[in-house]
Amino acid sequence: MRIPVQTPADLGVVIRALRKSAAVRQDDLAASVGVSKQFASDVEHGKPTAQVGLLMKVLEELGGRLQVEVPDHLQPMVAELQQRFVAQQGKHQKRSRRATRATDADQPGEDR
Repeated sequence: MRIPVQTPADLGVVIRALRKSAAVRQDDLAASVGVSKQFASDVEHGKPTAQVGLLMKVLEELGGRLQVEVPDHLQPMVAELQQRFVAQQGKHQKRSRRATRATDADQPGEDR
């Protein structure tokens, strides 16, 4: 079943329903995920500043998944970026300091 989630509060309602259907107390969920009871409560109440990584752990613990719908024309780009991310072992490529300095030196402007 897909449930539209447009706000943090919408997601909080879904998480609360998942937790209740699993007959798990809020403090037990928090302990099993490694977050505070306050964080678990904040998530269920739709706190907009909840950390995404911890939120994903809560969903995983309860058997939920988060999906994002994107326009069809973006799917090839998303797939390419995901492949590149995996190929780089989860790290974004960074320019070396040497390359950055060389680029900066080539730029007209202040003397260094």
